[in-house]
Amino acid sequence: MNLLEGYDLGSMGHNSLEYLHTYIECAKLAFADREQYYGDPDFVDVPLDMLLSKEYAGKRRGLVDPGRASLEMRPGGVEPYMLAKSEEGDWFEGDTVHLEAVDGSGNMLSATPSGAWFRSSPLIPGLGFCMGTRGQMLHLDPGHAECLGPGRKPSTTLTPSLVMRDGRPYMVFGTPGGDNQDQWSLQLFLNHVDFGMGVQMALDQPTVHIQHVPGSFWPHAAYPGRVHVEPRIPGDVLAGLAGLGHKVVVSPPWSHGRCCAIRYDPDSGVMFGGASPRRAEAQAIGW
Repeated sequence: MNLLEGYDLGSMGHNSLEYLHTYIECAKLAFADREQYYGDPDFVDVPLDMLLSKEYAGKRRGLVDPGRASLEMRPGGVEPYMLAKSEEGDWFEGDTVHLEAVDGSGNMLSATPSGAWFRSSPLIPGLGFCMGTRGQMLHLDPGHAECLGPGRKPSTTLTPSLVMRDGRPYMVFGTPGGDNQDQWSLQLFLNHVDFGMGVQMALDQPTVHIQHVPGSFWPHAAYPGRVHVEPRIPGDVLAGLAGLGHKVVVSPPWSHGRCCAIRYDPDSGVMFGGASPRRAEAQAIGW
């Protein structure tokens, strides 16, 4: 978001070639920094003050070439490098859940409880519950910021989000989806704040997500330059992305995520809730 706030996204046009290219390139830069620096802060010095500063974002924004897709990994502070393309495969098993709740007083909750899937987690004999799957986010490379070691906590992909406006609760949103949570839910939020869409309309819009950087889950597969797009994005935009050098993969229709969101108006007390129709799983309920 620090990177994107330097652009007038609304003037670019929703899901235009300029907008999507800018969004994708900024996502690559942000995720490259995650790959380089994120680890258990009890064991790794994570330079959050630098990574979250406006000055750093301004410098990083200068790396976005409006006429070309980047194929290298470009974390801050180190030389760019190329990743080898991973073998093809559907590595991510299972999925998590997400929920929001807002009460009549404006108390807001956003939560993404997750940690074990029956298909990929061994059951502990005699105890009846699964081991957590988050250990697979650790790396076996001893030089990696998130390398395996005694007492080291793995990161998670969980991104339940709460928005404050003028010091008051404004909105909660989120989705299941591993590394795509940040990407799908941020596009929902940008649809609302930069393109003026209501909650449900913002949820319904087609989205994109990158697989440019190593995934959080084993085997940490990476596909340099790859971006998945929902087919409702206009064909000329998809052709334009490919022309800029993006490795475009068209996803099945209505397949990106199960975002849900609630906006609360503290003056009127009115709540605006919505749920993505994708996969017919998410629901919005009010009373």
